[in-house]
Order: sequence, then C-alpha cells, then structure tokens
Amino acid sequence: MKSNLRQYRRRDFLRLTGASSVAFLAAGAVSGAGAGKRPNVLWITVEDMSPNLGCYGDKYASTPNIDRLAAESVRYTNVFGTAPVCSPVRSCLVSGVIATSTGTSNLRSAFPIPAEFKGAASYLRDEGYYCTNNVKTDYNTSNASKLIKACWDQCSGKAHWRARKSGQPFFAIFNDMVTHQSRSMVMPYAQFERKVQSKLSRAERHDPSKAPLPPYYPDTPVTRRTVARYYDCISVMDKNTGAILKQLEDDGLADDTIVFFYSDHGAGLPRHKRLVLDSGLRVPLLIRFGKNYRHLAPAKPGETLDRMLSFVDFPPTLLSILGVKPPSYMQGKVFLGKSQAEPRTHIYAARDRVDEAYDLARCVRDKNWLYVRNYMPHLSYNQPSFYSDMGEIRNNITALAAAGRLTTTAQKHYAGPTRQREELYDTANDPHQINNLAGDPKQAARLKEMRKCLRAWMLDVKDMGFIPECDLAGRIKGTTAYELARSDKAPPLERIIDAAELVGAGSAATAKQIKLLADSDSAVRYWAAVGLRASGAKAISAAIKDVCPAVRIEAAWAMADLDVLTGELEGGDARSAVRAARALQMLGPKARPALPVMQRVLKAVGKKGGDGAMFIRFALTPAVKALTKQN
Repeated sequence: MKSNLRQYRRRDFLRLTGASSVAFLAAGAVSGAGAGKRPNVLWITVEDMSPNLGCYGDKYASTPNIDRLAAESVRYTNVFGTAPVCSPVRSCLVSGVIATSTGTSNLRSAFPIPAEFKGAASYLRDEGYYCTNNVKTDYNTSNASKLIKACWDQCSGKAHWRARKSGQPFFAIFNDMVTHQSRSMVMPYAQFERKVQSKLSRAERHDPSKAPLPPYYPDTPVTRRTVARYYDCISVMDKNTGAILKQLEDDGLADDTIVFFYSDHGAGLPRHKRLVLDSGLRVPLLIRFGKNYRHLAPAKPGETLDRMLSFVDFPPTLLSILGVKPPSYMQGKVFLGKSQAEPRTHIYAARDRVDEAYDLARCVRDKNWLYVRNYMPHLSYNQPSFYSDMGEIRNNITALAAAGRLTTTAQKHYAGPTRQREELYDTANDPHQINNLAGDPKQAARLKEMRKCLRAWMLDVKDMGFIPECDLAGRIKGTTAYELARSDKAPPLERIIDAAELVGAGSAATAKQIKLLADSDSAVRYWAAVGLRASGAKAISAAIKDVCPAVRIEAAWAMADLDVLTGELEGGDARSAVRAARALQMLGPKARPALPVMQRVLKAVGKKGGDGAMFIRFALTPAVKALTKQN
C-alpha cells in the first residue's frame, strides 16, 4: 500500500481512504462501476469549423466517424464560442473567465491574469487526475507557461492518456488542426493537396460543382473550390477523430469515459471566423457518456438538446461532473449533473483586434434573435488582414467588390466599405443573418431590450476590451486587468462605453466628441478620437499631442500627420508601433512620403521575433509593396 500511495497526490490518498469518495458520491457521479471510481474525460477539440457535419444535417459533408459518435451522444444545437477567433476562446476555456474580463480579448494578448486563475485542469490534478494536452495551448496571456505547468502532466504532440499510472483517471485534450484556416483557405492549393487532400481517396474528395455556397459568397470557381477544400479538411478530421475514439475502445476505456467533441469557433472562411455572427460563433457539440456514466447524461444517446451553451460554461461543468466544486471566480453555468444551473437565456461574445486588424464588436443572442453592436462601423467586415488575405477566396471577393461586381445585399454586407452600427436578426427565419431588422419599427421594442441586455452584460463582466491595449498596459502595471476593474482605481467603464457608442453617429455626435477630447480618462478620449476620425471632423487636431499614444495615433491618422505616425512606429512601444503601422497602411497613397521609414522599419522587424514585430510586418508588407509599385 505504501508504494502505491507514493504515486498519488494527497487528495488521491483521501479518495483511497474514503474521505474524497463521500463528496463524489454526493455529487451523483458514481455508478455501478464501483464506489469511488471516477470517469475519465476526453475532449476532442477541432479548429475553425461550423456545424458542417452529417449529424447536423449537412448533406455535402462526409463524416461517418463523427456521425457514429453523434448516434451515441447527446447532440447540442445552440452552442456558441465566446469569440470568433481562437486565442480569446482558449483564454476562456482554460480559466473559466471570459476574455473581456481579463483583458485578453485581443488576439495574441500578453497581459497577465490573476494567479488564482490556475486553469480548470489544475483542480483535477489536485484530485489525482492525469491531465494531458496534445499540442495547442494558445492561452493568450503572459501567464501561459504557469498555466501549462499547473494544468498538464503532459503537454506536447505526444501527450496521451496512455502515459498515466495504472487505474488513474484522466482528463485528456486532443487538438486537431486539420480544419484550421491555414489548411482550409490560406496555404497554397498545391500544398493543401499534398498535406491534406492526399489523405482522401479520389472518391472521398468533394466536388466543387456541388459545393453549397452561402448567399454571401459570389458563385465563382474560386469560392466553389475553397468551400470544397474546407469540406475535404473536415473529412480528414473525421478520420483523425475516428482514430482517437478507436484508441479509447482498444484500451477498454470507452465505457468509463465521457467524450466531448466540439470546435473552437466557426469556419475559417471569409464572413465566418472573426465575425460575431452565427457563422463565426456557432459550433457543434457532442457529448458521449460511457455506459458506466450514462446516469449523468441529460438525454438518451442520439437525442438532441437546444439548451443554450457558451464556452464559459465548459470549465465549471467539467469540474462539477467530476465531483470538484468550481471556484467562485468562474463565470459560467454548470449544465450537467445534479449541480447544474438554470439554463441560460442568452449568450454573449466579443471581437477585438485580430492580428494587425483593429475592430471592436459585441453581440447577444437568445434562441431566436441575434443583436450585434459594431463599435467601429466605419470599418468593413472585409478590412485588409495580411494572414486572411493569403487566401485566394479573400482576394477574389475583394477584387469583385472593388469592381462593383458583387450582386446581392448579402455579398455587399460582408465586403462593403462600412457596416451598420446595429444589427438585429431573426435567426429562426434568417439562419445566414442576411436581413438586418434593426431599423424595422416593428422590432423597436426588441432592439431596445437586446441593447439593454448587452450593455448590462458588458458592465457586469467589466469589459476591458474598450481600453486600447497600449493604454491598458500602463494602467495594469503591478496588477491585472481583472483586478484593476474590481479595485478603487477601476476605469470609468460606463463613460468609456458611452463614448464608444457615439462612433458612427455622424455630425450629431461631433460637438459631444470634441468635448470628450478633454476628458480626464484616456480611453474616453480615445473613443472620441475614433468617432471624429470616422466622421471626418477637422476638430480632431486638438488630440495630436495627447499623452495617450492611442489618441495621438487616431488624430494623426485623421490628419495624415506622417511625422507623428512614423515617430510612433520607430519610437513607441510595440503596441503603439502596431497601431501606427496599421494607420500608415490604411492611409494608402497618402503615406507615400513615409515610405523610406516604413521600409527601414520593415527591414528591422524582419529580423525580430514576437507578436508585435509580426503584426508590424503584417501591416507594412502590403503597404510598402503597394507604395513601391505606385512609385
């Protein structure tokens, strides 16, 4: 007995001696499999995929392994990511706290999170679970290395439950990248054929002529080939998923394992990933309860539930069904087991900066309606983005838009030069979100209610995404965004949001925005500057010497003041330099006098690592190329 006990943690000792198993029995998580025996949990997470699976009614998809899993699982139809891009989602999935609360809602954030947010898996390790993560972490915080150390016994491309000690329960994550945007859209087609499509027989490959095009895509050979390519990626992923499930069967563990299968956000295609519409947020979720733990299932195998779920619900639910009380800071609702909460009526999501492309949008959705608030409506949904623009479908759509050859409202909605400040969709009757009803008098009461609901949520979670990163970095020295927002030095979030809501209001807001340029809070001044630049107001010159870099850059962008922008590009910190690089890129021909500086900086960052240097390259590479060509 002594030699065995050396292999386990203190809490495993308590379980073996009976103390921990009492709590586990009370949680209702033990079956005839034996008192004290706990289920294993396997998460199969795939990337950049909407519910384009046979089991979700997609007839173009070929997913026999996942369809078989669905027949043995509870299938959920109303599951949504907390963001339409991966890093903010993974920040939430590891911590149980939505990224807007922690200041990690921008892609590749390097902000810290509180030390107590040590990751859901760490609590399972404390209980004797063997926890593994195969490949991807991407937790979007400077705490990432600490999270990895706290959460995982193994975290690598070789991580597997098979390395655990005999009889030890496990929590294992396998991240499948084959459906990622890099494969489905970005890499050259010849490379896709070699690395992905070659794993399918010719009969298994999807015929582009039969590809189901959504109404927001023009019907071109490029779009058809890209959609078919995306489905080929799904077919390869299906084979990979089948292989993992077979390993579970071969090891005799299927009856004692709860399997989650889901995607991290919507498809990695234009008008999907990066947008807070259903196409960017809605994902599949299958949960299979092994035979010995079917009493935990909310429905029979093969049945479907329309309960609304958000990714923020996953961490506390994972802990709860395994008999571990979720920490109080976790924001989600437990949706399985005896401790489950009342079903949520709404989900919320956020989009902020992605790579070098700045944006800020929030949404709220109930079962039948989606409300989107665009805080930068002067920007196109299809604004330049270096990585996405490597995909031929993006270039195809952008070229057609420039030539005035997009023919439908749906196509122009995505690729038009601007967008509406507010969007309201009847999702039950408009699944692609084509018909914006925000201006419909019949929906005025609903619009007002959804507006109110979204604002209440932003204030409740203390949405720090409204503070520019270069500003927030200075505010959180010695603390974290989460803790700052709950301290006596908390930013005036209501006033900041009020200023953001003026953007896009046109000349009616100009006088108020000019006044806000003198506000005591830099984030309020920033949003005033954004609004004035968007409307073309000349009075923004007052902000050119603001102490906050984000405000200065907005003013310099509006005035095409290249001295200020190149000064920030060469002399500012990384976050300010990325903003300046983006401003110079978006100025187009007006930035020509700054070309020598842009070339010099581009050459310098070409030798540097780090996300800041990469985003500067993303902004300056196409800008320098365009200006050089024009010369």
